[in-house]
Amino acid sequence: MSFLDEHGFLYVLADLLSIVTIASCLISKVPQIRTVQQLQSAKGLSVNGLLMELCSYTVTMLYNYTNGYAFLSYLEYPILLAQEYVLIYYVLRYESLLGQRAYLWSGIYVVAFLGFATAIIPSSVLMMLVPFTTPVGATSKVMQLVAILRSKDSQSVSLLTWGISAFTNSTRIYTILLDSGDKMLLANFGISTILSSSVLLAAWYYKKPKKD
Repeated sequence: MSFLDEHGFLYVLADLLSIVTIASCLISKVPQIRTVQQLQSAKGLSVNGLLMELCSYTVTMLYNYTNGYAFLSYLEYPILLAQEYVLIYYVLRYESLLGQRAYLWSGIYVVAFLGFATAIIPSSVLMMLVPFTTPVGATSKVMQLVAILRSKDSQSVSLLTWGISAFTNSTRIYTILLDSGDKMLLANFGISTILSSSVLLAAWYYKKPKKD
């Protein structure tokens, strides 16, 4: 049996990394959600950044789904989306932004999501949106990084959440290389790995005890 065939070590490793990635994503946003709940405040978190991240996650998941890629290669996205919905809800709640406008946009989001998932909206539209997931996702992380650097305070930022983000993005580079080799997805995860790691380092640095 060839070392590189579909039953070889590299593919077994890819499947194991996919499972670890998915398992990690089960709790990825939980620490951040708990922090917001405990503080009853979303100070230091960017609403726009979270919404941009939501759009990036949604388009990436739908792109994988509609292209028929291996389910294990993107299963973390439904998990991340569920947590993102909860996090956004609490952020909007504590920022007093839950109102008619929020419900209207939520309805539009649901209709668009179902439209793409059921192919009512042509996949060509989704293809046009995919290239934007990288800059949109990157911008959401840059906004969080800038917020930390400006405030020099990362008490409301979860190190575990960003550590998991950096780890899962890096593992996806490997699994995608073996599964589809999709260049857009590779670019997306490569940039996301760098930015998530940057946010993690900045958050860690500003959580260190201040010297007198």
